[in-house]
Amino acid sequence: MSLANLTNLAYDAALALIYPQACVVCANSVESHRDGVCCAQCWAATPLFHAQDGLCWKCGALARAPVAAHERERIRCGHCEDDAFTVARACGAYEGALRASIIELKRRPDAAPRLVRQMHQVQQREPLSAAEIIIPVPLHPVRERERGFNQALILAWEMARLCGLPLDEHSLVRRSETHMHRAGMDRKSRRKSVAGAFAVRHADLIAGKRVLLIDDVFTTGATASACATALKDSGAISVFILTIARA
Repeated sequence: MSLANLTNLAYDAALALIYPQACVVCANSVESHRDGVCCAQCWAATPLFHAQDGLCWKCGALARAPVAAHERERIRCGHCEDDAFTVARACGAYEGALRASIIELKRRPDAAPRLVRQMHQVQQREPLSAAEIIIPVPLHPVRERERGFNQALILAWEMARLCGLPLDEHSLVRRSETHMHRAGMDRKSRRKSVAGAFAVRHADLIAGKRVLLIDDVFTTGATASACATALKDSGAISVFILTIARA
């Protein structure tokens, strides 16, 4: 057994015995630091998307019925035709351990190893595996100062490390702040709220690239599409979206 594995086992033993942590979902004990704030049982119960699942090929919406493997690239939900991004994928539904991990990540800039591993597994599937550069969805500077960090950048750092791809955290910027973007807004209102909100300031670093855009949650696709518009206007060939969960 490697030294790293022995260290992890010792850490987990201390976590369980000396500093027990309650799972934020079910209140049972979290026995491994790799699981973050949720226990292994809650992770196992969280709906994840798998390579064999039938998804809308563009936005990643889960199909209502099983789909044959040779038909998967033809699946379309009918709601994402006008979105500017190329393809969007998520680890799973915004439920259970994924939801709890996202909420925790907004509070503390530390992504659980199990969460990062799930994202990496999704990135390794086609067509996201063709990405050449990683970019996080930016926060407005005012919002980032209030929070102290950008959770999308935390995830992008981890993905760049695992994927071996370059990270560009400066080219895509948010030039307008959107208030109350999440709650109580329909699809049309969300799109209007982020229209023109993003810009690229180093187009030469984007032109000709297949971009992997990282965020925590895919809701209606409005933010992803607005970012993709700015990136494609600057010459990006493709914009792939990768998030922890899909709401």
